[in-house]
Amino acid sequence: MLLLKSIVLGFSVSAPVGPIGLLCIQRVLSRGRTAGILTGFGAVTANMIYASIAAFGFSLVSAFLIEQQFVLRVIGSAFLFYLGIKTYLKKPASSAANLQAESLLGMYLSTFFLMITNPVTILNFTAMFAGLGFDQNADTGMTAIKLIGGVFIGAAAWWILLSFTVSLLKDKITPHLGVVNKVAGLLIILLGILAFGK
Repeated sequence: MLLLKSIVLGFSVSAPVGPIGLLCIQRVLSRGRTAGILTGFGAVTANMIYASIAAFGFSLVSAFLIEQQFVLRVIGSAFLFYLGIKTYLKKPASSAANLQAESLLGMYLSTFFLMITNPVTILNFTAMFAGLGFDQNADTGMTAIKLIGGVFIGAAAWWILLSFTVSLLKDKITPHLGVVNKVAGLLIILLGILAFGK
């Protein structure tokens, strides 16, 4: 039951379409389904690290990261500006498989970096795990592993579902890819401003 709850948690945490969701959609349209999935998995990896810190109670690490949250927020916001401007200026690719501008590894790492600069995620996971009835001090390591595994399954399921769905609609959206790039770029820049203002 706890595993199922944590799967739902992982899915619902990933589902709101923020900067990573916009990047995923834009990359599926311009680079293909694999690019979208790897974009999502960069975010999943960062979430797994923070979920692990929250579940296993690495208090020293989490305290340090939370103390540095302003600096990390500035870095993350600057990176959002960079991604937003890059997306806005991107010209529609002539081929979905054209990966010359950015490697698949680069797509994965860019979203990992973006997510890892938000240490408040540790507090979010701690609160959500407590809501599921998990107590760091009383529960076993196996329970923590179930929680983290469930979050991974749920989050991964969301990014795969989003990438496949956008891929199915690709033929209808691709002719308007120039507009999609500009809208996505502006929204990512706006999210960067909002992230800095938190």
